[in-house]
Amino acid sequence: MPFNIPIALTWLRIAMIPLVVGLFYIPVGWVDPSLRDAVAAVAFLVAAVTDWLDGWLARRWNQTSAFGAFLDPVADKLMVSAALLVLLDLNRVDSFIALVIIGREITISALREWMAQIGASRSVAVHRLGKFKTAAQMVAIPCLLYWQPLYGVSTRIVGSVLIVVAAILTVWSMCYYLRRAWPQIRERG
Repeated sequence: MPFNIPIALTWLRIAMIPLVVGLFYIPVGWVDPSLRDAVAAVAFLVAAVTDWLDGWLARRWNQTSAFGAFLDPVADKLMVSAALLVLLDLNRVDSFIALVIIGREITISALREWMAQIGASRSVAVHRLGKFKTAAQMVAIPCLLYWQPLYGVSTRIVGSVLIVVAAILTVWSMCYYLRRAWPQIRERG
């Protein structure tokens, strides 16, 4: 297993998941809820930035690896899923939206694994539609974690609108990937 700065950033992202989730298990009265929400939002933002940074550094420094290519999307899916479950528990996101987003991640991960096994992984390579979906999620989730006005802007509204946009893009991108894979699915079904 290679170890370099991009992979260390990916591991950092995974290590931050218990921090974000754990903040919401601190007993009421031990910490101000607005401080808890702010720390969780900042931690998620730091993790989201490392998602971009680790890929950029790996390409820039020519430190890409099969292990990094495997671990990076796993870290993203764990981080987003954990945050959505926290938001679901806090009644800040609808269960249908959480189900759509988490279900798509599982479905497309399984599809990519299967397509790689049959040598057709290029047909389900990351597309810009998936990148837009990820961007919408990475802005929506910290807004929903923060849950208080920021410079006069309601993060509740911004987060709520963006998570719906993310859910729509989630379904759209899933349909795109399934359509691209359909010839292989039909042929090898």
